[in-house]
This record gives sequence, structure tokens and C-alpha cells, in this order.
Amino acid sequence: MEAHFYEWANLLVRWAHVVAAIMWIGDSFLFMWLDSHLTPSERSKQPGQDAVVGELWMVHSGGFYEVYKRKYLKPGEMPQDLYWFKWESYSTWLSGALLLVVVYYMSGSGFMVEADGPLSHRLAIVAAVLAIGCAWLAYDALCFTPLAKNLRVLGVFGLVAVTAVAFGFTRIFTARAAYLHTGALLGTIMACNVFFRIIPSQKALLAATKAGTTPDVTLGLRAKMRSTHNHYLTLPVLFTMLSNHFPSVYGHALSWLVLGCVFVLGVSMKRLMITKRQSHPMVIGAAIVSAVTVLVMTAPARAPAAVDPGGPKVPFAAVKQIMELRCTGCHATKPTISGIAAPPNGLVLESPAVIRDKRELIKLRAVTTKTMPLGNLTAMTDEERKTLERWIDQGAAIE
Repeated sequence: MEAHFYEWANLLVRWAHVVAAIMWIGDSFLFMWLDSHLTPSERSKQPGQDAVVGELWMVHSGGFYEVYKRKYLKPGEMPQDLYWFKWESYSTWLSGALLLVVVYYMSGSGFMVEADGPLSHRLAIVAAVLAIGCAWLAYDALCFTPLAKNLRVLGVFGLVAVTAVAFGFTRIFTARAAYLHTGALLGTIMACNVFFRIIPSQKALLAATKAGTTPDVTLGLRAKMRSTHNHYLTLPVLFTMLSNHFPSVYGHALSWLVLGCVFVLGVSMKRLMITKRQSHPMVIGAAIVSAVTVLVMTAPARAPAAVDPGGPKVPFAAVKQIMELRCTGCHATKPTISGIAAPPNGLVLESPAVIRDKRELIKLRAVTTKTMPLGNLTAMTDEERKTLERWIDQGAAIE
């Protein structure tokens, strides 16, 4: 019953998280696109309309939309209905945090730490929470330094810092958990930007309008800076959220470096999306180099000759024993591992024919990336991994 509860909690919270993220990221994409396509407005030349910075016409849903952007509102210009865009970010962060709790903190330790890892499950949770909280404090403090005035310099500094964090996470968490927590760290920074910096700045501008005082336009500039940071982080964060389905990436021996290259690719792509009409060659070059680097690093090695071809043939009985000892606790019709309600991805490794047919997947997960068993919860040995590799390379006979 407990496993059934976790299964549904995982599904429902994940569903809510994806829906909220779609709304938040969609808003970010739209408003950054609007800002990059605004054109000078004739309205700004009219008396009392100096706050207008640009206009835009759009067609959608069988109608036409006319959009004006103002730096601030003057007394008397306060509209009856003013729509805020904040709950999308809050609900994304809250559902994401709850998902971390359900999947990594409440489930078995194998999701969070390796069986022979340096930290216990509880200490790993404490380390994750502290790292995420400290990352926001460090980033926020950095935004008040001269370094924040140059977006390129800040971007390079941030890339090095995040890659270093990812490297540290790979040393204390499982490969999947390291990637997910790097994404959670960045997502927390984004949500805190909205909650602590963007929304308060907008509220201060509105308060000045209501009070009939001159608005401090620097508040809008600060909010825009944080919004821009959030926008460039969207693609890297999305990648970390999806990465748990791709062991060739998070299970790579240099997974932290792969992640760093993906971040360069994501930020470069986002830059091209915003300014495609005046894209700098360096941005295009960075996107190409990072993409090629990731593809080359994660490319599967050429299949070698059979391991020790002159040695004795590995009997299927030895492989079957390894499966029963190390794999079928999860990959069985009725899993016996706590917290597993159904075989992951529907893969049941009880039939010799299925084991043979899934040999390449088994080799990828158990031998090449060593991402299975999850957190090595069942303590598969290196010798057992070599046995599986030998059997597969010798033809995977089940007779």
C-alpha cells in the first residue's frame, strides 16, 4: 500500500510540476520575445507619454493585439485590472520541491545516495537543502557587486560556479540525484528572484503611482535584470529535469563536465532565440562547439572484441543468478524493494528471452554507466558487471 501511495504521489506531483513549469517558462519566453521586438512608438512623442518605451502588434486566435510597454504608471493611469505573473513561478517551485521530497527524500536511499557513498541518506538530504539555500544567498549577494553589471562576465562566472557545484554533487549523490539537484538549485534561484526581487520591485513602482510620487525607475531595471537571468536559465534547468531519462548523459564518468557544456548550449540557444537578427558569431560558435563536445563525449565506444575471447564461455546460469540477486528486486512482476510499486519502465527481467533481448540496455546501465542497480542498492560487484559484459560480448546465449 505504501508503494502504491508513492507511485500516485509521484505521478500527481510530477503532473502539477510540468503544468506549472509550462506556464512559467511560457510567460518568460513570451515577455522576453516582446521586449526584443518592441519598436519605437509614436505615442511616446505625445504630451505626458514619455513613459512609453515601445509598441508591438500581433495576430493570434483570429484577432489582433496591440501592446504598449511603459517604464512606470503615472497617477491616474492605474488600470482597473492589472494582471500579475507570479503564481506560475511559485507553483512551479513548490511542486518541484514536493517532487524532490517524494522521489528522493521519502523514497529509498538508493535514489539519493550510492550504497558505498560518503554520506548517509539523511545527511545527503541536509547537504542538498543547505547547498540550495546557500546558492541563492551567494547569487543574490553577487548581483549587488560590480560583476553583475556585465552580463557576459557574470555568465562565465556563473557557469564555472554551477559546474563546480555539479561536480561536488556527483561526489555525494547518485548520478541522477546530482543532475536533479543542480536543476533544483537553479530553479530555486529563479523562484527566489521572482519572490524576493522582481515582485517587490513591481509593488514599489505601483505604490509610488498610488501615492502620486515619482517612481524609482531603477527598481524596474533591477527587476528586469533578474528576469533576464531567469530567462537564460530556463533551458539548462529544463535539461536537468529531463536528464533522468538518459543515463548516457548523467551516468557519464565526467557528467559534471557534460552538464557544463549543455549549459553553454542552452544559454547560447536562448541568446539566438532572443536576438536572431543580430546574433554574434561567438554565440553561434559557442552553441556549435558545446553541442559537438557533448555528442562526442557521450557517444558510445566502439564495440570491442569479446572480453577475453580465449577465456571460458560465461554460462547463462551465472547471468541469471546476478539478475535474481541484483536486479529483480525492482525489475520483477512483483518488486520486493521498498518504495517500488511496479517494475521501472515496465521492464521485467525474469525471462531468459527478455534478458537476452535487453542485453544492450543492461550493458549500458549496469556496465558502461553503472547507473543500475539504482544507487547500487543491491551491491552489484565489479566482478559481476564484468561477467555481464563478457556474456553480452560473447553473444548473449541463453541455452
